[in-house]
Amino acid sequence: MPVDKKTLNQYRALQREIPKLKKDIQKLNDKLDKVPDVAGKVMKSSDEFPYIVEHVKVDIKDPRPADEIKKQIRYKELRLDRAERQKTEIEMFIAGIEDSMDRQIFEMLYTNDEKMSQAAVGDIVGYTQGRISQIINSYLKD
Repeated sequence: MPVDKKTLNQYRALQREIPKLKKDIQKLNDKLDKVPDVAGKVMKSSDEFPYIVEHVKVDIKDPRPADEIKKQIRYKELRLDRAERQKTEIEMFIAGIEDSMDRQIFEMLYTNDEKMSQAAVGDIVGYTQGRISQIINSYLKD
């Protein structure tokens, strides 16, 4: 499953975005818990025959603010899911590189906490920057 450079370069951004989205979702859930309850009525059938419609009082979250917050939570959850899938796709791509040296090159360039240049990676593994670029391009789709 080849990927392109743009996708690989997203890895660090995804690492920052995922915890932020989780924190945002938690804040929205906390905000949802603070939405005041309002009284409402629902209809139900009586428990025994003859089944007669009964009106029952219930307390529910105020629908207007609760619905807006739930909509924001769903949006953030979709973004989180997409970000986690993209991050996993990159990790699986790199893990799928059979050559150990090539895999290490990709890890140093794209998944390490500190961004490294091709020249710096080349110095570590004993290759020129040009050779590092060739290795990368041999794995990536156009």
